Amino acid sequence: MKLFRTFVLAATAAALALGAQAQAPAPIADPAATPATKLLLANLHRLLPRGVMYGHQDDLAYGIAQAGQMWKGDANRSDVKSTAGAYPAVFGWELGHLELDSARNLDAVPFAKIRSYVQQAYAMGAVNTISWHLDNPHNGKTAWDTARTVPFILPGGPDHAKYVARLDRLAAFLGSLKGPKGEAIPVIFRPFHEHTGSWFWWGKKECTPAEFTALWRFTVDYLHNQKKLHNLIIAYSASDFADEADYLERYPGDAYADVLGFDDYVNGKDPAKFQPGMARKLALLTSISKAHGKLPALTEVGYDGVPDPTWWTKTMLPLLKQYPVSYALTWRNGDPVHFFTAYPGQASAADFKQFFQDKQTIFANRLGPLRLYTKPI
Repeated sequence: MKLFRTFVLAATAAALALGAQAQAPAPIADPAATPATKLLLANLHRLLPRGVMYGHQDDLAYGIAQAGQMWKGDANRSDVKSTAGAYPAVFGWELGHLELDSARNLDAVPFAKIRSYVQQAYAMGAVNTISWHLDNPHNGKTAWDTARTVPFILPGGPDHAKYVARLDRLAAFLGSLKGPKGEAIPVIFRPFHEHTGSWFWWGKKECTPAEFTALWRFTVDYLHNQKKLHNLIIAYSASDFADEADYLERYPGDAYADVLGFDDYVNGKDPAKFQPGMARKLALLTSISKAHGKLPALTEVGYDGVPDPTWWTKTMLPLLKQYPVSYALTWRNGDPVHFFTAYPGQASAADFKQFFQDKQTIFANRLGPLRLYTKPI
C-alpha cells in the first residue's frame, strides 16, 4: 500500500502539471457520424467526472452457475446482474471468425445472438464495445499467429484483396446493428488491440510503426468512406507501455481515434505489484487523453478467478477513484476455472456488491433507457 501511495503522489503531481495543457473533448473522428453516435461520445465525456462505467465481456451470452456449472444462452441472465442486482453499463462482444463467414465467433457465440445482445444492451441504455481477433489474412492461421503479415495486406500487397474481403464481412455485420426504428446502433469499435505486445500478428515485433498506422488508417477510412459506416466510435487500445512515447509510438493520429485505453490483467504477476503498476499506467493514460481531448478507458482488466475476496473495493476501486476513466471492462466468465467477474457464491461476490453500491461506479440501472443516445446528460 505504501508503494501505491508513492505512485499516487507522483502521478497526481504529473496530472496537475499537465492540467494547463488539457484540451476540451475533440470532435468525433468521423465527421459524418450519425447524430446518436456523436451524442453518445459527447455524453461519455460528460459522464466521466461522475464515475466509471463497469463493463463485462459476453455478459448476456453465458456465465457460471452457483454450483460451478456453466449456463449458456439463458434469456436475460447475467452473472453481473445475478450478483449485484443490475446489468453492466458496458457490454463487450467479440467478432473473431466473422471474417471466415462462420455462423459463430471464436468463443462459439452465434453472430445472430450477438446482434440481438447488442440490441438488448442498447435498449436498456448501455454501451456496446466490439473487439475483433481476426485470423491472419496472410497465412490463414489464428489471430495469435506472429508471422510477419501487415505489409502483405496493405494496399499494393499480395494479400490486400483478402483483407478487404474480410472487412466487407465485418462491415456487413456492423451495418446490421439496428435499433427498433431501423436506426444504426452506435458501438465502440476496438481494432488491433494490445498492439504494444507481440502475441498477435499486428503486434509490436510483427510490424513497424509506419506499417501499423497505415493498416489502422486504411481500415478506418475503408469502413467510413467505402462502407458508409457512421455508427463507430474508434478505440485505440494498448497492452503494457513504458511511457507516453511508447504508448503513442503507433498512434494513428487524432483523426483516427476517439477512445484511448489499455488492457491489463493480474495474471501471473505478484498481486501486490498490480496496483502500483496500474496506477502508473492510468496516470499516463489520463494525462495523454486530456492532452488529446480523447476519452480514457480501461478497455480490458481482470484477475483470473478473482481469488482475492476484497479485490473490487481494495484494489480496483481506489484506482478508479484516483484516475477517472470512462469505463473498465472485465473479461469474460469463460468457464468455472477462468473467469473475471463475480457470480453468486464466488469468493468476491459480497465485495463486488459493495463495489456496485459505491457512488463512483455506474451500472446500467443508473443510465436509463437510451438516455446516452437521445439527449445531452
